[in-house]
Amino acid sequence: MSVMSDTSSRPSLPPITSLPTLSDASLASTLDLLFEPSEELHALALPVVRGAAPFASYAELVEALRQALLDVAARLERGIDVRTLRRQLHAVLESHPRLGERRVASPLSAEEQKNLRGGNADGASQEAEDEGLRRLRDLNGEYEKKFPGLRYVVFVNGRGRDVIIEDMKKRIARGDFAAEEREAINAMCDIAADRAAKLQAATLTPSLTS
Repeated sequence: MSVMSDTSSRPSLPPITSLPTLSDASLASTLDLLFEPSEELHALALPVVRGAAPFASYAELVEALRQALLDVAARLERGIDVRTLRRQLHAVLESHPRLGERRVASPLSAEEQKNLRGGNADGASQEAEDEGLRRLRDLNGEYEKKFPGLRYVVFVNGRGRDVIIEDMKKRIARGDFAAEEREAINAMCDIAADRAAKLQAATLTPSLTS
């Protein structure tokens, strides 16, 4: 009898060597998996992927896209083509779900945010858990009022809700719009690199047989 690990419902990445031969639609789907679905990201990223030499790894691909997005942020700081570029960049960043939302459509984002939902693992009451999520949602509102058009994006990386709340408060208090654009780009790309590593590791995990 064979017992296989259940990977049938888990998304997978195509081999990095296959990217030059993929259609635009397939490349867009790959980007959606690493980041979040965003037509604006497709418009910014597909020329980078098509115009570069073949990537040796997904980590290399993510770094190329990080640099491309940071270049967009730098052009905004210099006042170049501000209206169009800012609209594109902010649409990319807003594709990530807000922290603390009750329903997160992206399965990978939901998994990444699970530490923020508590689950009473430390013995906290349900009331305290609910209050913590309310605080996250309130801070999202404060953040978006402070930085119109932006969304708070952070690489949670296993950190708990209290740590993330403190980070949100510090970034709101700093009040630096350009710095927030860069922070969000770097966080989004850190998330993408982490997803790529985990998805590839899951693909390589051998089936268990007995």
